[in-house]
Amino acid sequence: MEFSVPWMSLFGGMILGLSASILLMFNGKIAGISGIVSKIYKGKAGDTSWRLLFVLGMILGGVVTAKWLELAPVAMVVPTPLVLVAGLLVGLGTKLGNGCTSGHGICGMGRLSTRSIAATMTFMAVAMLTTFFMLHVL
Repeated sequence: MEFSVPWMSLFGGMILGLSASILLMFNGKIAGISGIVSKIYKGKAGDTSWRLLFVLGMILGGVVTAKWLELAPVAMVVPTPLVLVAGLLVGLGTKLGNGCTSGHGICGMGRLSTRSIAATMTFMAVAMLTTFFMLHVL
């Protein structure tokens, strides 16, 4: 078995932390993607532009990075209906959990929020169980 440092993952994590810190320092907002997206349409007046720019930046950042690094498209090995059901369950979970992995896992844990630590532990436990189930049971 060979070990190599996952430089791209490390760099991506650093950029996530930096962007979350900048949003908190200069805008006083938590970089929870589900909260940012859900309040684009029903947020406070004057709060829409930064949310739209944030989402646009995420999309363009992914597209530009994929082109720049010449990443090949990833083939879907899971049926589309299963992906749609999974997406709906994630949306339901973020609503029930008052946030998503970015809000709780990156920002909340960084602020030592007990609720976020518990939520992130729950996310990770469910992800591990789901992975085990999908790889070894199905």
